[in-house]
Amino acid sequence: MRLLPTSPFSIYVRRGVVVLLAVAAVLALGMPASDAHAEHEGEADHPPAVVDVVEVHGFLDPVLVDMLADILQSLDATETVAVVFQVDSTTSVVEEAELVRLADLIVAAPVTISFWVGPSGARATGPMAQLVALGDDVGIAPGAYLGDLGDPVLGNRFGPAFGLPLDTDLVDRAVGYEEAIERGLARSAPVLLEQLVGVPGFEVRTVDEDGPVIEPVTPTRFRKLDVVSQFFHTVASPAVAYLLLLIGMGLLVFELYTAGVGVAGFLGAGCFLLSTYGLGVLPARGWAIGVLVFAFVGFAIDVQAGVPRLWSVIGTISLVFGSVFLFQGQSFSWITLVVGLLGTVAGMVGGMPTMVRTRFSTPTIGREWIIGEEGKAEERLSPNGTVRVRDAVWRATTNRATPVEPGGDIRVTGVDGLWLEVEPTEGGARDYRRR
Repeated sequence: MRLLPTSPFSIYVRRGVVVLLAVAAVLALGMPASDAHAEHEGEADHPPAVVDVVEVHGFLDPVLVDMLADILQSLDATETVAVVFQVDSTTSVVEEAELVRLADLIVAAPVTISFWVGPSGARATGPMAQLVALGDDVGIAPGAYLGDLGDPVLGNRFGPAFGLPLDTDLVDRAVGYEEAIERGLARSAPVLLEQLVGVPGFEVRTVDEDGPVIEPVTPTRFRKLDVVSQFFHTVASPAVAYLLLLIGMGLLVFELYTAGVGVAGFLGAGCFLLSTYGLGVLPARGWAIGVLVFAFVGFAIDVQAGVPRLWSVIGTISLVFGSVFLFQGQSFSWITLVVGLLGTVAGMVGGMPTMVRTRFSTPTIGREWIIGEEGKAEERLSPNGTVRVRDAVWRATTNRATPVEPGGDIRVTGVDGLWLEVEPTEGGARDYRRR
């Protein structure tokens, strides 16, 4: 059979028939082609909404407050189901205006704001507890504590915390897991997953393999401070700022008694500068910092003398006094205090004077007056070798006619660069040209 050439018109007709058949098939399934395409595009353009879990650990300092404010300001109800703050914070070191700004963002958030005081051992007290009271959902883990509200810092427009009267016992004490649940302050959430399950909009499914197991369906995204912000947040804690101050001043005193500027000087200056940042953020007493500086001046005086005396006692007393009263209301554990005090006293009273005595007990060899000094040969000089003069070892040379055996007595007759010109104290060669 002979095939006739296909005309362009027939090609267009066939293509039109194919398109019409495809449209008819889609309509028969009850979904327009354009709608199906739009749905696929929507699924690609709009990923499923997530629950953000934000770690709030340590003092509410400027770094942490800025991160929380940025997260609350950037919330989008189409992308985020809820925000869960995992709280372990006992106090604030920022202005009340910053806390009020944070409270406004919590109240005006377009999604559910949930607080979880956990895991076990976590505490939410002071201004942090007042912020927790503004949340849409509050959970607490066994072993955690909530309360100790202190003086109101958020103003009157937010109302009393947890709807309790102003003279409630929670003003000056914190309650534990069971009492918080009994009084309706929080719900039970032993672990983070149970806190998430109780958040409105968080979807889960039950998998029955070896028994019913709950698996989350809603994606969870964990957020926390970046590396640089976390570093400065750590520096602004009382214990770290205090120890950095002691280490920095101790290394600077050490650097005073070393030749030139070395590693100790750079490390000491770095630690001291970091401590000033932490002390500037924290409520540190200026006069207490001055007392600590005075303590190291006292230590330095006796380090110069090489023997612990009255100034070491004055420095130790000043160190204890300045350490105890360094912060207003905020303090560090007694372990940090003991480590700081014992480490500083041991280094400044015990180790530093010993180091200085050792360093300054070594005689200094001068190039101008060394001529005429006597010593001993460390090895055979024939003509080159080493000698010991005033407890220092030198490279030396002697006349080939008068070699010196090891242990032999020598006298310095001249200096040539880094070499000494020596001769035996007895039987040295004579220069007859001078006669």
